[in-house]
Amino acid sequence: MTSAHGFGIDIGGTGMKAAIVDLSDGSLVSHRHRIATPQPATPAAMADVVRELVDGHCWSGPLGVAFPSIVHHGVVGLAANIDRSWMGVDADALFTQACGLEVTMVNDADAAGIAEMRFGAGRGRDGVVIMLTFGTGIGSGLFFDGVLVPNSELGHLELDGHDAETRASAVVREREGIGWDQWAPRVERYLRHVEMLFSPDLLIVGGGASKAAHDWLRLISIETEIVPAVMANNAGIVGAALVGAGLGLHAAS
Repeated sequence: MTSAHGFGIDIGGTGMKAAIVDLSDGSLVSHRHRIATPQPATPAAMADVVRELVDGHCWSGPLGVAFPSIVHHGVVGLAANIDRSWMGVDADALFTQACGLEVTMVNDADAAGIAEMRFGAGRGRDGVVIMLTFGTGIGSGLFFDGVLVPNSELGHLELDGHDAETRASAVVREREGIGWDQWAPRVERYLRHVEMLFSPDLLIVGGGASKAAHDWLRLISIETEIVPAVMANNAGIVGAALVGAGLGLHAAS
């Protein structure tokens, strides 16, 4: 592959997805290979899947991995939705050893935000831009003048005495069997809290709920401009590939 290509892996609770990415425009230049996340999702089991994904694409350069936790210099920190055996693991070193290639880890919502800022809804936007992913939880990517402030984890803001994502994530809506018109006020309450704390210039909403953005964004009334993400399911892979190639929008962490 030429230097214009990168490789990204996006790890989720149910699936691990990977593809080769054109770093000039964010398009996928290979098939997107998905393997079910092993259960239990231990470091050793997931390292085997990372190696399988790399080998399946015959990839031989550096790569990035988007992971659903705080990632500080490659070490996995606080996370609500992964196996507890990951806490304190140097995932950069683990995956690098597993596949024999240089691996750089990044928080999954940060990865999605990086993709949106470079190629999607946040492209060319300065000021405070926040990407929020509504899925199993609420992930966040926080940017100032295009520079990532990593590991913001805004889904864990306390709201009305609870973790915000326990009230307003997409999976909560599905679990409770409520419609968009009942869920939207919860999201609006959360977004107003984010507005109050950060005074953002733009909010980008992604994750599973963004696929039906036309059903619920029209029900949201806030001061901040809010738009759906445009990179869809590829955002994590693309952002991870950018990070792996040294093109991520990282501030010092």
